Amino acid sequence: MATLNKFTKTLSIDEKAEIKEKFTELDANKDGFIDLIELKDALNQVGFKLAGYQVREMIDEFKSKQRTAHQGKLNLEEFETLCLDLKSKDVASTFKTVVSKKENLETLGGMSSISSEGTTHSVRLEEQLAFSDWINSNLGHDKDLQHLLPIDAEGKRLYQSIKDGILLCKIINHSCPDTIDERAINKKNLTVYREFENLTLALVSSQAIGCNIVNIDAHDLAKGKPHLVLGLLWQIIRIGLFSHITLDSCPGLAGLLFDNERLEDLMKMSPEAILLRWVNHHLERAGISRRCTNFQSDIVDSEIYSHLLKQIAGNEADVNLDALRESDLQQRAEIMLQQAAKLNCRSFLTPQDVVNGVYKLNLAFVANLFNNHPGLDKPEQIEGLESIEETREEKTYRNWMNSMGVAPHVNWLYSDLADGLVIFQLFDVIKPGIVNWSRVHKRFTPLRKFMEKLENCNYAVDLGKQLKFSLVGIAGQDLNDGNATLTLALIWQLMRAYTLSILSRLANTGNPIIEKEIVQWVNTRLADAGKQSQLRNFNDPAIADGKIVIDLIDAIKEGSINYELVRTSGTQEDNLANAKYAISMARKIGARVYALPEDITEVKPKMVMTVFACMMALDYVPNMDSVDQNSVNHNNSN
Repeated sequence: MATLNKFTKTLSIDEKAEIKEKFTELDANKDGFIDLIELKDALNQVGFKLAGYQVREMIDEFKSKQRTAHQGKLNLEEFETLCLDLKSKDVASTFKTVVSKKENLETLGGMSSISSEGTTHSVRLEEQLAFSDWINSNLGHDKDLQHLLPIDAEGKRLYQSIKDGILLCKIINHSCPDTIDERAINKKNLTVYREFENLTLALVSSQAIGCNIVNIDAHDLAKGKPHLVLGLLWQIIRIGLFSHITLDSCPGLAGLLFDNERLEDLMKMSPEAILLRWVNHHLERAGISRRCTNFQSDIVDSEIYSHLLKQIAGNEADVNLDALRESDLQQRAEIMLQQAAKLNCRSFLTPQDVVNGVYKLNLAFVANLFNNHPGLDKPEQIEGLESIEETREEKTYRNWMNSMGVAPHVNWLYSDLADGLVIFQLFDVIKPGIVNWSRVHKRFTPLRKFMEKLENCNYAVDLGKQLKFSLVGIAGQDLNDGNATLTLALIWQLMRAYTLSILSRLANTGNPIIEKEIVQWVNTRLADAGKQSQLRNFNDPAIADGKIVIDLIDAIKEGSINYELVRTSGTQEDNLANAKYAISMARKIGARVYALPEDITEVKPKMVMTVFACMMALDYVPNMDSVDQNSVNHNNSN
């Protein structure tokens, strides 16, 4: 998938967390500042390799413009801003994850086929250990994984265990149930080719649930490249953990609203922000004055965790505050985690991870606590809940955007698109160079932010008109206001344009591909393979039983379909089973399908079109990764 590194509005949550971790280490006297004379080392630690003269010029600029009120020093916010400036200018060839505890860092050289000679990749061993333990705990009972689990205590066999693709498929289904039809997974007679099919199925399915898999292909996973495996696993596990932090899954979240807040305000919050509010809600109920502002420095002494566990546990769990009697932080963390074990929620953390404030693992620990023991009272009635629950269509669009690598991560369509920045990134992928970034407000001033965001949205509508989108009645104000109907109308046209742009580039005829040509291609392919199925249009009721899609897959890759698994009764249940099989088999042969089985059974023409278009793309380039890499190179050259 084409990467979106040309413009990034903000540092990601993970990047900000890692920057803070490194900043705290460099802040020797803990006064909240680092000296400018340490700037070169600080930038080097977070991946910005600058020449000495460049850093000196930067320091001189800070001093001459008095950008800081603290002469000769930088605070964390200023350092983050500087990193964002450098990242936006693409100063860093690789914006690497920083690691403050080098004893837990394994450095690997030359791991990627597209990396320049000498490139290294860092693997945090605590993640390797945590993910392995999570897999053992959650999937150890699966009979299909008996040849792989349990993974050894140090997690060294993790990378070997994912090579046949079965484990990765199971992890995806654990995080997002029913994403992959089990009938599509090769479980027996595993040749290298059949393992590769499983890995392709897992990768394309992970993309469909919102993972960004830029520069990862089945070959990388088959080779067990640690940094890529851990990165993908974290995305999948995080999606699963966060999927339950919703009003639909936990109506009690409505109780976290402050006075004068509405449900829409909760929907605008990131899962991390909701978890922080949840922790502080329970601290308040426990009568504790301390508050949690992050899952790094604030939790290293285990005090917040101890009170949280005590508050959410029932009396029968016998959770206590004994940890707070221990002065040694690591031993205190161990005692605290023993209390978490009483709730069956010790996953992800070791005492060292708590004391070191490892962001990802502490975030996962808290999310797991929330999912199992929210401790929130369910309100009798939530007014307006039905109107803001995420629909299937909205979820599909959100997953598509996130898989494209947009920044910031899209949690709620109507708030996260309201400043236009995500939309611009999508336009730039659909037609590289169409966005005049000098016209875009990338940051917003306090006094003019509302006008600046509106100007962005107006420009986004103008770009849509340049691409011949149907935008009658849609204005920038509608996007800025989060008008659901009109925002969805624009998003669909973005997704359609992206899908057709891929086809047009592959066909290389100089003319854009249109829907009529896709229908013609489907029927030609089916006829050439001797199939009886035919497609009239994307509203054809014959699509509902899934057989046209199944026949097309077998026409593209002869013998791939096990027709004994295809149901013929025509009942709604059997049609849905066929559609699930069809979607998974399409992904297994490499078609990057975002549509859901229900889109087929209900014959949703928009999503149905994307299914056939993605399979048509396979006819031009069986391995779509080559297309995406060209897109990446094109974007990087502009």
